[in-house]
Amino acid sequence: MPPRVRLSTGRLPQPLRQTRFRQYELPSVTRCASTATTPAPSVEQMTKSPAPIARYPPSQAPSHRNPEYRRSQLLRQYTSLIRTTPLMVFLQHDNLQSVEWTAIRRELTSALRKVDEQIVAEGRNTPSLAPHIKVQIVQTSIFEAALRIVEYFRPSQAALASEQPPSAVNPVTQTSAELPPTGSKDDPSLTHDLSRAAHDAVLHMKGKHELSTLLAGPIAVLSIPDVSPEHLKAALTVLAPKACGFPSPTRKANPGWHELPVQNGLNKLALLAARVDGKVFDVDQTKWVGGIQGGMDGLRSQLVQSLQSMGSGLTNALEGAGKSLYFTLESRKNVLEEEQKGPEEQKSDS
Repeated sequence: MPPRVRLSTGRLPQPLRQTRFRQYELPSVTRCASTATTPAPSVEQMTKSPAPIARYPPSQAPSHRNPEYRRSQLLRQYTSLIRTTPLMVFLQHDNLQSVEWTAIRRELTSALRKVDEQIVAEGRNTPSLAPHIKVQIVQTSIFEAALRIVEYFRPSQAALASEQPPSAVNPVTQTSAELPPTGSKDDPSLTHDLSRAAHDAVLHMKGKHELSTLLAGPIAVLSIPDVSPEHLKAALTVLAPKACGFPSPTRKANPGWHELPVQNGLNKLALLAARVDGKVFDVDQTKWVGGIQGGMDGLRSQLVQSLQSMGSGLTNALEGAGKSLYFTLESRKNVLEEEQKGPEEQKSDS
């Protein structure tokens, strides 16, 4: 067994002592020096209460609905869709599978692209709508709330309410009540879609919209960013040809439409209504819009022709009334002249 080496218990060497001094003494000296150079707080800083911690980030306005929730994001998405889409078709679906949805969307995109190609071939300068036409499943309760906000909420009225004096008298307690502070979620000057003002303004209209009775159960929405009867007809020919009375695609022209996943999915779809420029159309009116020949240009030409025919008919009616009145007055004038003549004048005339 090797012998044990005893360490001396004498004083530490000088370099090690200096290292220990720097390790333990220098931080305290530095802290004292920094404390000595820091100025003392003023009287205003000591008496003034600290600023409250902001509940909302500066880039986000306070809202009645929490914007982090998925329901809030869907509400904002639906309100934007309703405001920017003048033509919407509502369909009821019955548990379509993902394969069926994929096949239906494929055939719908193919039919809409053919319409764009036909418009270009005719020489009309219109933007292509096929890439922007989509069919999607919506949450009916949130979509109904978005409809009420778009239809009935007017931010100008909320802005007028925010211009009231800072204090008002409560008719029950006969005491002055302060309005909500600016920057809180109860501030009436906040008029975005998730604000308290928008929620309170349309709450009493719940279930009173024209589409409220249809927004029940699984609903899919076909959104077209422009009122195009040609695209609407192509979409309805693919989605609901029997309900609208449009001819179904032939197997030779479109064999993909006759595939089993497409047919199984179309059997689970039912056309309910449409919303055109803010007005609700039933199935027959939707069929009429899709049956307009020549699209919006054809509708304008029909309107011009009807106005011209109406103007010509009105002109003929006015001219006929004037001519009949002229002949009546002339005949009456001749009768009066005959009565005023004496017997001698009548003999000379004869």
